Amino acid sequence: MSLTQQYAMDLYRARQRGEPPPPAPGRHDWRTVRELRDHGRFDAVVQGRPARRRWRHALAVLLRPSARRGTSA
Repeated sequence: MSLTQQYAMDLYRARQRGEPPPPAPGRHDWRTVRELRDHGRFDAVVQGRPARRRWRHALAVLLRPSARRGTSA
């Protein structure tokens, strides 16, 4: 059963029972992504790590010429 078919069945079932219709699929995807990001930032602060730009900082450290093997600054 596809996502669209399941949603149609849920709409039908809600209408039969007099309940409010469920949200459309994909409607809250971006909100979920933002909540996951915020949770990751909160978790980082609690653990004493930087809360923002962790990937950029890690890449900058790895890509510095002095951080590469066999080179000296």
